[in-house]
Amino acid sequence: MDQMPSNEPVMNETKPRPAGWFQVWIKAVTKPSETTFYELTEDPAATAKTAYLWAFIAGTFAMIMQSILQAIYTATGSMPAIPGLEEYMPSTTGGDAGSTFVALAISLCLSPVVGGVSVLFFALSTAIIQWIAKLFGGLGTYDKLLYAMAAITVPFTMVSSVLSLFSAIPFVGACFGIVSLGLSLYVLVLQVMAVKGVNRFGWGQAVGSVFIPMVVFFIVLCCCVAGFASLLAPVMSESFQFAP
Repeated sequence: MDQMPSNEPVMNETKPRPAGWFQVWIKAVTKPSETTFYELTEDPAATAKTAYLWAFIAGTFAMIMQSILQAIYTATGSMPAIPGLEEYMPSTTGGDAGSTFVALAISLCLSPVVGGVSVLFFALSTAIIQWIAKLFGGLGTYDKLLYAMAAITVPFTMVSSVLSLFSAIPFVGACFGIVSLGLSLYVLVLQVMAVKGVNRFGWGQAVGSVFIPMVVFFIVLCCCVAGFASLLAPVMSESFQFAP
């Protein structure tokens, strides 16, 4: 007797396709949670190579945007003055088109170099954070945290680079500067959540892993500035003493 065909649908066992770059970035930025970062870093596509590539693209793109912004300032002679130092800033009336184009071309050619340097700093900062997380008992790995951090930092870097172009517009640039500051704080919160999700520990350990390197860097920077100022103090005092 022939067997009756089953009416149950045949389920094909297929592995889910890895999400694209944009989908990963959107999920990391708009749906932040411990589960989100755990799922993103457990994906087979979550590799250090991908994170390095993202960081290189973001660094290169940021340099391109800054080159364009600098070219706008040079061409229009609208270099923003530092508050309180306006009298020491040289007045500009705008450069000629030839020199502006040459400077822009040189900056664009150097943008991949800046992208490579940004990868080094990104890798080093993530390694320090993960090292501290390990001291706090974290269960994550450097590669996973690198991927999670890249999914957060890269889209923020690109958006901030585009917003920086609006700083050339008077008054409007100040508004976009406030927006960029708000985005920076939001990214900092996302980084703490990423460290928590990847290493699977508490909020205190996550906050410490992210902020301890920042505090140490700030202290070292202040010490360097203080030492440099102490070296220049005798020279400056002599200059003011002999000034007419």
